[in-house]
Amino acid sequence: MTTLRPSALAWVHRHLDAGERVVTAEPLHGGITADMRRLTVGTPHGDTRHLVLRTFLDVAQAEEWLNREAHALTLCAGSGVPAPELVAVDATAAHCEYPSLLMTHLTGRVVLDDAGIETRVPLLARQLVAIHALRPAERPRDYVTLTTADTVVVPEGADAAAWAEAIDMIRRPPPPYDGRVVHRDFQPGNVLFDVPPRITGVVDWAATSWGPADLDVAHCSTNLALLHGPEWGPRFAEAYEEAGGVLAEAPDERLYWQVRDGMACSEEVAVVSRPWREAGRTDLTTRVVEARLDAYVAALIGTRA
Repeated sequence: MTTLRPSALAWVHRHLDAGERVVTAEPLHGGITADMRRLTVGTPHGDTRHLVLRTFLDVAQAEEWLNREAHALTLCAGSGVPAPELVAVDATAAHCEYPSLLMTHLTGRVVLDDAGIETRVPLLARQLVAIHALRPAERPRDYVTLTTADTVVVPEGADAAAWAEAIDMIRRPPPPYDGRVVHRDFQPGNVLFDVPPRITGVVDWAATSWGPADLDVAHCSTNLALLHGPEWGPRFAEAYEEAGGVLAEAPDERLYWQVRDGMACSEEVAVVSRPWREAGRTDLTTRVVEARLDAYVAALIGTRA
């Protein structure tokens, strides 16, 4: 029995091997913008395998995001980066009720616990270095940042002086950079782990772009600071360099990207913290995450002293 819409189910069946059929469609939790379902596919020999169907419901950028994800998954194929394999994409909803992408299912699970973070950070750093080493025949679209100095949301009770300086910093034009493929949402919620600690997959490639390595490092740093404490932001940047990654040479340039990501997160604290609580981190209330973001931003600005 499945919960797929009829046209989506028919489309999926067209991309299965002869004699296969979808047995179940189980919702996957943790996503923010897309409906994710793990499909159990029965084979003629009585075995099963799994696929994942990603569907955007009433999302204006669906076509662009799905095409970008399809391109990124194709780029990762054979590269050693553990991304899902692309099966099919219907970015314009020509066959399904909504824009959709079908891909292979990866083993492992998202790990957000504080326990073991010391071991996972170097693994995350090495994985990001490998992503940044990808060399596409066709470059993805240049990165975009939507946050402006006027849209930043200062948390209640925040360090007013630090936030004022941070906001002023992102009024400036971005520093020059050497471009590369950036995942654009590389953070613990999009990385799958198995035991003993090893990465089995990196998912959610819909925002893949061309930009500076600092952009990805800053984003993961912010997420780690909010999940595990402000000190983990700088520690991830250090781990990235220890793994062979190259960041902006000038400290002020590195700081620009770190601050910009912190400011971007200020607008989405409630949105990003909800999946964390659903995954078991009930301690990460919106207020707790806001306090950690404030402490992280204050610590970043304090490095300029």
